[in-house]
Amino acid sequence: YCAPDPEQDFEDGYNGKDVVYENLRQLCVHRVAKENNSSWVWWDYVTDFNIRCSMKEKKYSKECAETVVESLGLSLDKIKKCIGDPDADEENQILKAEQNFQLGQENRGVITIFPTFIINNVQYRGKLERRAVLKAICSGFKERTEPSICLSTDIETNECLEANGGCWQDKRSNVTACKDTFRGRVCECPVVDGIQYKGDGFTSCKPYGPARCSMNEGGCWSETRKNLTFSACSNSETSGCRCPLGFHGDGLKCEDIDECKEKSACQCDNCKCKNSWGGYECKCSKNSLYMKEQDACIERRSGSRSIWLFTIVGLTAIAGISLAAYIFYKYHLKSYMDSEIVSIMSQYIPLDSQNH
Repeated sequence: YCAPDPEQDFEDGYNGKDVVYENLRQLCVHRVAKENNSSWVWWDYVTDFNIRCSMKEKKYSKECAETVVESLGLSLDKIKKCIGDPDADEENQILKAEQNFQLGQENRGVITIFPTFIINNVQYRGKLERRAVLKAICSGFKERTEPSICLSTDIETNECLEANGGCWQDKRSNVTACKDTFRGRVCECPVVDGIQYKGDGFTSCKPYGPARCSMNEGGCWSETRKNLTFSACSNSETSGCRCPLGFHGDGLKCEDIDECKEKSACQCDNCKCKNSWGGYECKCSKNSLYMKEQDACIERRSGSRSIWLFTIVGLTAIAGISLAAYIFYKYHLKSYMDSEIVSIMSQYIPLDSQNH
């Protein structure tokens, strides 16, 4: 395993062997970091090593590299074990794997230019500059799985900012189906405050579930007039819109029913019908009361007489029952007392019945 002399001076300074050793160390740093589910630490190591262990300052050494490793909280023992003995007269499995990986594969040619990197088994072709490399890495993620750094304004354009990306949007509730991605945007009905929206994401998204009416009335018709609100959304139903009583329509648009004009109510004699929003008012003559359930007018006097008659009959019945009870009580009490007196007197005075 070899590398070109970094200083182009075979007599002095560092040589290709030093570079190979550091490359091996960096491979092991990535492997250990990946085992800890923190692969990104490799970037920190490379950045810090280039700053703290510069060849120009004669600090390009094993000791400096290990100091950087420890400062990043990585296990130095694991990295040493991964590196093994670079001077041993045997193949190094990690470097051997790198050599094999340079060979051409089915969908990738031979790697001949260094430094380079592979994204999803595709060799990067471009400038080795931060922004360009980051864009290349971000392009390797599946849509909607990219990290937030890939959505920064430095490397991509948020297509949802222009015409909402052509996706559905509810400006009233500030809810949109547009989701920015590195490659562009997707139109997908969102989940807002635990409420799932359903639809195609382009022309329609409607809240679904028990609490759907809390989100812009579930997409149904709703209107308020004179502090009176009617809605076609019902929390007792998980979907759909239905116009409330007193209105007709498809639930997305509801209109007041004119009960007076349609003659569906207040059709009794001498009734006067007046339509109101969401209902109606029905009035009878001055001496009558309107009974909505029966859709009829009842005279107040007739009703009063009936009530008084019923009251008088009731009181008379109660008085009769009370009088009858009193008479029965008096008779029963008198009979009881007479029998008791006779019983007591019979013990002292012989009765005529006993003489016979």
